[in-house]
Amino acid sequence: MRELSSYSCVLLLVVLALSAGSCYGFGTFGFDIHHRYSDPVKQILAVDELPAKGSPEFYSAMVHRDKIIKGRRLATANDQTPVTFLDGNETYRLDDLGFLHYANVSIGTPAVSFLVALDSGSDLFWLPCDCSKCVRGLKTSDNQMIEFNIYSLNSSNTSSKVPCSSALCEQQKQCSSPQSNCPYEVLYLSNGTSSTGVLVEDVLHLTTDEDKTKAVEAKITFGCGQTQTGSFLNGAAPNGLFGLGMDNVSVPSILANENLASNSFSMCFGVDGVGRITFGDRGSSGQGETPFNLRQSHPTYNVSITQVNVGGNTADLDFNAIFDSGTSFTYLNDPAYTLISENFNNFATEKRHTSNSSGLPFEYCYDLSANQTSFEYPIVNLTMKGGDYFFVNDPIIVISLQGGDVYCLGIVKSDNVNIIGQNFMTGYRIVFDRERMVLGWKASDCYDIEASNTLPVNPPTAVPPAIAVNPEATSGNANNTNISGASPSITSPSRHLKTLFYALTFALIPFFALI
Repeated sequence: MRELSSYSCVLLLVVLALSAGSCYGFGTFGFDIHHRYSDPVKQILAVDELPAKGSPEFYSAMVHRDKIIKGRRLATANDQTPVTFLDGNETYRLDDLGFLHYANVSIGTPAVSFLVALDSGSDLFWLPCDCSKCVRGLKTSDNQMIEFNIYSLNSSNTSSKVPCSSALCEQQKQCSSPQSNCPYEVLYLSNGTSSTGVLVEDVLHLTTDEDKTKAVEAKITFGCGQTQTGSFLNGAAPNGLFGLGMDNVSVPSILANENLASNSFSMCFGVDGVGRITFGDRGSSGQGETPFNLRQSHPTYNVSITQVNVGGNTADLDFNAIFDSGTSFTYLNDPAYTLISENFNNFATEKRHTSNSSGLPFEYCYDLSANQTSFEYPIVNLTMKGGDYFFVNDPIIVISLQGGDVYCLGIVKSDNVNIIGQNFMTGYRIVFDRERMVLGWKASDCYDIEASNTLPVNPPTAVPPAIAVNPEATSGNANNTNISGASPSITSPSRHLKTLFYALTFALIPFFALI
């Protein structure tokens, strides 16, 4: 069971090497995010039967998963000491494990490491635990086994079961007495996907973020997942799910209630696939903001959009959407989907891709000729409730097909909920402020979070109808993005395609828990 820890150390070294420029902010705690399709990470994991990166199957698989599972405020004297995970503050997004974001967390005494998926679409943190049905390891392409740690109450000196009398026990009706062990069952949007078991308490090992020398132990409640079903047995979150939702049982809520962090966190999505998640981050001056639409029974990170601007044409359109860091692409139902897509199509200058055999999950795609060196695509802007603008930095995807390259609008038509996916969040630090109940956003390259403010929160009134790019080269980071009318600068021939792959495979696969 120690093989995961050694494997995690190797993976963390790769992640640390990729993120040498990261900035750890004062008064917060957090960890870096890396793209799950990152080649160095993929080479380390090397799990078989994966779609080739950039192929139609690659994007179809992500959409399939989506559909199936569906300056910073500095610390004051009253703020908590910033802390981060004991195993390190890095996270990484792995295609091999269900297109989700992962982080190493240490639980129990002695501490045991788990590679858990990060999900803001659900609340409960659960681990495979004394399980009868769960994933115990992965087989790599060279036939080596990577064994996962499985949590066991008997192996931790600080563990205890949560009684039915606990305020966090949501299934008290199934208890025979207040002293009984509290059961849990979480059903997810994916048909047949669930986790069941009992609630337990144990120590989540943290450390101070500034000097990383003072150990901090947070007593948290989480699920001892004895039985997993559905997608959890097919590669998604095989070693546990780390809930980031609004419910009291979620990890951000517990950390706030334990006075270890402010009740707010941020996620940064860099255009190169490197990111960061920071607990206790309450945002910064000059950021855009909009209030959450709170549903009393089960609040989510739902906001209101009042206007849509595509190619310089503005239309009034009121609709709600969930900002969910667990979904790769953006999912919209009508009328928002048709309005944005048709306006995008009206401004697109390339021939629309019509082949039904390419297996593309996107409806609006456009052919690029073999010798084409640049193309223009219409910009997309959203006006949020309250009037602040949200400029979509990277709404397109470049995909290689057998007959040549195409670029697609990275929006999938939804038959139910509207979701703003990670492709729309690229180039921003998104703040989930649960104290003030607002969503905040500010442009960032995710390395120097304090200094990155190159994308304007409020774009100029005169919005250019299109942005010119090279299909194989572009500026590569948010600092070079230009929306004032001039075309962005063009750099190395290989940077742009990789950047688009990174930006548009940012995970937003919603593990929405069914309430």
